[in-house]
Amino acid sequence: MLDAPEALPLAQFYADLFGWRLDASDPGFVTLDPDEGVAYLAVQTSAGYQPPTWPNVPGRQQMQVHLDIEVSDLSTSVAAAVALGARVAADQPQHDVRVLLDPAGHPFCLYCPGWPALDGPADPPR
Repeated sequence: MLDAPEALPLAQFYADLFGWRLDASDPGFVTLDPDEGVAYLAVQTSAGYQPPTWPNVPGRQQMQVHLDIEVSDLSTSVAAAVALGARVAADQPQHDVRVLLDPAGHPFCLYCPGWPALDGPADPPR
């Protein structure tokens, strides 16, 4: 469940990003269905929503959740997400992962298969 100032636009962003089906019968509480498996994503309108800071800043709204999304091509997927309304975050702590901010400001990460490496540690934060 993600909070947003308006559920439907954020849900549409993720539906387009994932290629999932939207159930927007209630525009204040929208679900996204991948049409397989048991997981889904929901977005709800939250009055007074404040986007989190990335990276965290003491005294400001902290990130409460972020999604890690496996993609086959990092640069192509970043460009596609930006075309849908995401922003590339200024802080990029790992060279093989891209942190983006969705239209409501939630950070999410794109990474390619094999990350983190199973035979060694992930890149240390910068």
